[in-house]
Order: sequence, then C-alpha cells, then structure tokens
Amino acid sequence: MFLVSDYDYDLPPDRIAQQPVTQRDSSRLLRLDRARGGISHHRFYDLPDLLRPSDLLVVNNTRVVPARLEGIKETGGRAGALILDYPGVRTEKGVICRCMVKASGRLRPGTRFLFEDRLSASVVDAADGLYTLCFSCDGDFDQTLFAVGRTPLPPYITRNRDGAPCDDRTCYQTVYADRDGAVAAPTAGLHFTPNVLDRLAAKGISTAPVTLHVGHGTFLPVRVSDIRDHAMHSERFEVPAATAAAINATRRDGGRVVAVGTTVVRTLEYVARTCGEIRAFSGACDLFIYPGYNFQAIAAMITNFHLPRSTLLMLVSAFTGREKVLAAYEAAIQEKYRFYSYGDAMLIE
Repeated sequence: MFLVSDYDYDLPPDRIAQQPVTQRDSSRLLRLDRARGGISHHRFYDLPDLLRPSDLLVVNNTRVVPARLEGIKETGGRAGALILDYPGVRTEKGVICRCMVKASGRLRPGTRFLFEDRLSASVVDAADGLYTLCFSCDGDFDQTLFAVGRTPLPPYITRNRDGAPCDDRTCYQTVYADRDGAVAAPTAGLHFTPNVLDRLAAKGISTAPVTLHVGHGTFLPVRVSDIRDHAMHSERFEVPAATAAAINATRRDGGRVVAVGTTVVRTLEYVARTCGEIRAFSGACDLFIYPGYNFQAIAAMITNFHLPRSTLLMLVSAFTGREKVLAAYEAAIQEKYRFYSYGDAMLIE
C-alpha cells in the first residue's frame, strides 16, 4: 500500500468533467459506508437528509484569486505567469510574488513582462523552477489583478474558455468563499448552495469555517515510487477560535465532525497533531496523509473523485481503506459519475 502504483485506476477520458452541472446541488453524491463498504447513490441536495442533527460541517472558506496572467516579454514572445502567494509582499518598488512562469528563452534577473492594463513585472530571482517577480502598475495592484487576471483551472480542464457555458470566476468558487488567497478551489465545497445550507441549518446541522489557501502543489504528481518518500507542499491555514470551540463542543456532546474536502481534513489533522487538540491556530500545513495514518480530528468527510496516484486519493484511502475506495471509484465509473474538480462528490462516513 506504499507504492504509488497501488493508487492507480483506469478512468475513461469522457468521465473528466469539463464544466459544472447547471445547478450545483444537483450533482451526484455517492455515499460510502467505510466500515462495511456499502454504497448508495444520491444527489447532493439529499445531503441534509443523510447527515445527523448533531453533525458539524467544517468548510474551507478560501477564495480563488484570478492569479493567472497572460502577456508578452518586453523583448517579444508570449509569456504567462501564475501568482502562487497572493497577496505577496508589498514594497516601495512593487509587489513581490512567487510565481510559475511560462515563456520562451532563458529568464534572467531583470527580464521584464508586460501584461494587460499597464501591469508589468520583472524577474528578481529563480529557485526550484519558480520565479520571484516584482509587479508594478499605474493604479492599485489588487484592482488591476482582479480586473485582468484569469481564474487558474486544473490542467485536465482542457475546454476552450471562450464561449463556455459557465463563468469560471463564479463556478470555480464556493458560495461561502470570503478569504482571498487560493490558486485552486476546495472542490468538495462547490456543490453547496444557499438552499442546501439553509436546509442543513433548519435540521440543526451547524457549519464552521477554516481557511487553507490551496496552492499549486495540489496538482503536482507524486514522483517517487514509495509514497513515504514524497515531500508534501506547504499551504497557509487558519483555524478561528470560534471554529475550534464548535469542534470541541461537538465532539464533547457526541456529535461528528464532518470535513468538507481534503483541505479541511489536512488542516484539522495538522492542528490536532501539532497542538494535541483542536484550538485556534495558524501557520503552514505540510501534512501528508496516507494509509497507516491515525485520524484524530474528523469522523466523516465529503470529497470529490480524485486523480490516480494523487496525494488526495491517498488521503481518502487512509481514511476509508484503499480497497474500499477503489471499489467505490469503479462503481462510480460504471454509474457514469463525473470526476475531478467540476465532477460529483462522495460522502464517506
């Protein structure tokens, strides 16, 4: 269970969702009993009827920043940049950000890029395949970025955005997102609607937020054969005091903490391991969860269907059991579920 090949499966290309369903909560929901391996099929709008009144849903309120920029090198040739650490560091010379850069030719310190609306950037230095850029513009940097930047999408979404039936700035964002900083959406939360949240509240099922700003590392492949040798990327997080109190009260009263997405799982488990309990805490999370991990914070989770050989699939396998997860994935493929970021969801309890 420690070989990366143990987390492989065959997925027909047409099962990769290229856009969301028209109504978020009409996406499908596979319910998996992790103790027995039982499977049942639902719609996401059934969620309030599947959970218990004593449950607490913990959501990730990070907001995806339009951090992808397209432009040219000052010397000619197309160039693109993806800002990884918004809001960056503000200096007198400009806004310093760590970026992924795609451009022709060698990029030396001082190489300058020109983007839309008089936004420009110059290379400060480079390390480990990433670049430090200094951005400047005539007006406010944040307003300019949000005006001209594009929503970063996962590489497996290959459709042409022009003329697409959905606006990714809206669709690739949870309805409760309010903390700018992510370059990828916490996709398990994309299925929620105000109506579902209202019905959950009416049933007595509470929600509480944490923040983990999802980074580009969520899409990086595991490049080692033994997953125990993989170094996990680090992401900024915060657990508010009110959320910590709600989690501890829920557990004390015998309720379940239900994590909405792997980002919430990693955040809560990191705090539990680091502090010995759930409490208000912030920092950088680099926890890699794979089979053999002893869960301390969560009792159930909602998650999407993940890529083969991914750290996300390994996390779900650690919580549920690899064989049960892969069996559920095979059932989902047979039932023509939609996979990955804009795809369907699972409730594992």
